[in-house]
Amino acid sequence: MSRTIKQPSLLDAITPVVVLISMLAGTVYVFGLDSFGPNQVALIMAAAVAAMIGIKNGLSWNEIERGMIDTISVSLQSVLILLMVGSLIGSWILSGTVPSMIYYGVELMSPDYFYLTACLVCALLGFSIGSSWTVAGTLGIGLMGIAAALDLSLPISAGAIISGAYFGDKLSPLSETTNLAAAVTSNNLFDHIQHMLWTTIPGFVIALVIFFILGIGSGSNVVINDIEILQAAMQETFTINPLMLAPLILLLGMAVRKLPALSTLICGTLAGCLFAIIFQWDVVVALAADESLAAPAAVFKGLFSAMFLGYSSVTGNEALDSLLSKGGMSNMLTTIGLVVNAMAFGGAMTRTGLLQRLVEAALSRVKSAGDLILATVGTCIGTNILAADQYLSIVIPGQMFVKSYEDRDLSTINLSRTLEDSGTLTSALVPWNTCGAYMSATLGVSTFMYAPYAFFNILCPIIAVIYGYSQISLIKFEEPATNEGK
Repeated sequence: MSRTIKQPSLLDAITPVVVLISMLAGTVYVFGLDSFGPNQVALIMAAAVAAMIGIKNGLSWNEIERGMIDTISVSLQSVLILLMVGSLIGSWILSGTVPSMIYYGVELMSPDYFYLTACLVCALLGFSIGSSWTVAGTLGIGLMGIAAALDLSLPISAGAIISGAYFGDKLSPLSETTNLAAAVTSNNLFDHIQHMLWTTIPGFVIALVIFFILGIGSGSNVVINDIEILQAAMQETFTINPLMLAPLILLLGMAVRKLPALSTLICGTLAGCLFAIIFQWDVVVALAADESLAAPAAVFKGLFSAMFLGYSSVTGNEALDSLLSKGGMSNMLTTIGLVVNAMAFGGAMTRTGLLQRLVEAALSRVKSAGDLILATVGTCIGTNILAADQYLSIVIPGQMFVKSYEDRDLSTINLSRTLEDSGTLTSALVPWNTCGAYMSATLGVSTFMYAPYAFFNILCPIIAVIYGYSQISLIKFEEPATNEGK
């Protein structure tokens, strides 16, 4: 018996999106900063609405379910990478690699050029741990206190901290959003990071120049006690020396050689474990927290605890404990859940034809590559405003625009870069977005006050659009990803 499958109307396509946005707004209102988990429920419920519309139009449930599963399967590599990123972070903290990076990074601080050095140090820390939230919630708090003591502008200081934190987060292979943008567009992680340099470096350099100019004449001879206390606390706990940076050099070397991301992360994790055994034996044993075990068994438990549960710092120094208590596979599970549920929603929208209908409406006036980049930037910003979550601003537009880039003979690595230029970076500029709310609450400055000074976050989307219309660094679909020509 033949069946007729109706083409979805624009109302059909919009309905699941309206339902999703409404539920996301409700979760943010009710749960606040804890809406990360409930947002996943909203995604799967919206997927169910899309499925019901598909069934109304003549599709079977099995067809829609298969579409959801097929889309989820695309993200399985990113799931493995996220698990290894969690393991890598735990092992690198335990090995002294991350503490050494932080220790030498904060020495770049100069009270004479506070805004500039604050941005640079936060960039280094953001790159080392891959989390803008952690940078703001730890070092950022200390820097805001120093800014207040030096009678410097708190909004400018917050803008410098956020600019640096997001620069490091954006380029770090440890960052969840960086992995997510590469995964949702099916691109190699390190190719994605390399391609982002075209927009990221100019944006960051311009931001640094502005912070340098703003800082002229605002110097001070006050000793940065908070930084010195943090360094002393790290030295008391870990062996700190430049040799501890070897796992980072190994990771960067493998990345430069374009080795597979998963194998690179595994090697980086193993190097971290080796350095932990050689240089941080007492720290590893202490993490095991089991006096009944012999030393070798305690070391085994400590290493596996760091890789699965993450490192837990109990030095008594609140700033240091907050900074270093992170990592582990288990701490990636919520993000993995978001990826799976977001892909399920994208799969349901794709299989029912609703996503294509939305894309057709969004791209009805797109005539050039510049228009396509502009449409991507606008959609990412709109998702940050309406959905109030930076992860969704990567996943939803990423799913929507993949085919459009391919149809215009543009590599999807251009899409992954644009998702980060606009989705990741503008999330902190929206007061009701989880990122904007977190930054405001953590740094003690309203989003509307610091947003004009988050120069890096503002500049990158603008540069992306300029590149699009100027045909700068746009890789064609048939070109290898390593060819960065026009």
